[in-house]
Amino acid sequence: MGVTIYDIAEQAGVSIATVSRVFNNHTRVSEATRRRVLRVAAELGYQPHVSAQSLARRKTHLIAAVIPVLSNFFYMEVIRGMQDAVAESDFDLLLYAAPSPQEIDSQLERALQKGRADGLLLLSTPLTEAYRNRLKSARGSIVLVDAADPDFDSVSVDNVKGGYMATRYLIDLGYERIAHITVAPEPPPAVQRRQGYEQALREAGRSVDPALIAASGRKPYGFVEEAGYEAMRQLLERDERPDAVFVASDIQALGALKALQEAGLQVPRDMGLVGFDDIVVSKYVGLTTLRQPMYEMGRIAIEKLLSRLKHPERSVSHTVFSPRLVVRRTCRSRAVREVSGMSDR
Repeated sequence: MGVTIYDIAEQAGVSIATVSRVFNNHTRVSEATRRRVLRVAAELGYQPHVSAQSLARRKTHLIAAVIPVLSNFFYMEVIRGMQDAVAESDFDLLLYAAPSPQEIDSQLERALQKGRADGLLLLSTPLTEAYRNRLKSARGSIVLVDAADPDFDSVSVDNVKGGYMATRYLIDLGYERIAHITVAPEPPPAVQRRQGYEQALREAGRSVDPALIAASGRKPYGFVEEAGYEAMRQLLERDERPDAVFVASDIQALGALKALQEAGLQVPRDMGLVGFDDIVVSKYVGLTTLRQPMYEMGRIAIEKLLSRLKHPERSVSHTVFSPRLVVRRTCRSRAVREVSGMSDR
């Protein structure tokens, strides 16, 4: 039997993927490693050919990520963390973006096709029984991001706690009619943030008024600026408008701010506003928000998946981050600003 890239990898002390990268002139290989691999290949009398390349593809060295919406600040930051972590490995990242919730099925099927990827990251997607069975039957390495399930590794944020903190903060500031802007249909993070909102109201002895919960029914759906704009317009048309709003995401909060400005209302004089995420632009508009570690979520998700690929029999693990309140200028001041221990950023 002739020399294969497995022989070269073993003698050079590198992975098969690294040998493949050298022969394909990939930039993600150090010059020292490249020289060592080429020297070993020459010593063994190896010449790249089709059959050897086929052997190298027994493992794809690809990680697939199914993402609901690619053009979203939250996902862009999570992906940045994923890319940085993948760059430190012998793997590449393959993204499958679903423009709408209805298209997640088809993208998931593409990602799970045999031979496409060695592992899968599934972002912000509720696991129906059908999804759960499909993932189990795939028998691959799978990590959920921004979602959780007992059967799979996951990285998420305590969204219930975040929704509670945002609403409790507004209550403590003295706001009376606190509304909530969510999305329709609601992915798990939105459902959980609304649960936290409702929990804080009930603990304060207040009822949950369905008229104060709004979501856009128009396209584009989800955590997008247009949805926040449309939902805020709905709230402003109520017979008795709210005096504060907890918005399920910062990007929606930007749309809500636009609707308030068009209505001639000022923040925080006429209405308080709290978002969720702490995307880069939030500090420039002075948005009070709940910060979640988006970049770290992406990195840890990749680390979990790589660990699962190496140790497929290890116990399922769940990493849950706690959000942090970041106080800026979209809520009226009170002593609670000092009690929170947070400052403008």
